[in-house]
Amino acid sequence: MRLYSAKVPSIAQEVVRSLLSSKDIDLEDAGAQKEVVADVESVLRSYLEIERIVDEKTRDLLQRTGRGTNEFGKVRQQLAENQGIKVGDETLDHLLDQVVAMLMHSSHVEEVYAEDVALRRRMAPIFKKHMQVDADVDTEVRAQMKHVKEGTSQWDIEYTRVLEGVKRKRGLG
Repeated sequence: MRLYSAKVPSIAQEVVRSLLSSKDIDLEDAGAQKEVVADVESVLRSYLEIERIVDEKTRDLLQRTGRGTNEFGKVRQQLAENQGIKVGDETLDHLLDQVVAMLMHSSHVEEVYAEDVALRRRMAPIFKKHMQVDADVDTEVRAQMKHVKEGTSQWDIEYTRVLEGVKRKRGLG
């Protein structure tokens, strides 16, 4: 699962709306909802920026040391930990932790009634729905490429081309 910047506003709005409707949080006033949404967006955008920096550093390190791209995941994981974020399978848990921490410290949130685990349970399906886009995009790309044999160089080139088209169509590019 991956967080796309285009999905950040939708996730933030749905999370805050869900927490308010379930009465898990209470805001200082009616105008504070926009501020809390902005706070959630800020947490998510901060994560995306750090992730971008980690990816750049990973590519740079691999290139400087002459290591192959097959080590990208392992090196990325280590650099991400040094930057204080989690990547890969741990991304969702990390983001949920960050949003819960923000809610606990936000000056716009008057009271948090639910325990951390309940907040995470309420928010997780929203994040999953929007972060599941990767699998959906891959399925759509593969459906369009039934005519190309997987594992060939033509597959790699065509997959990249079709993937960019699908992402652009979905507003993820």
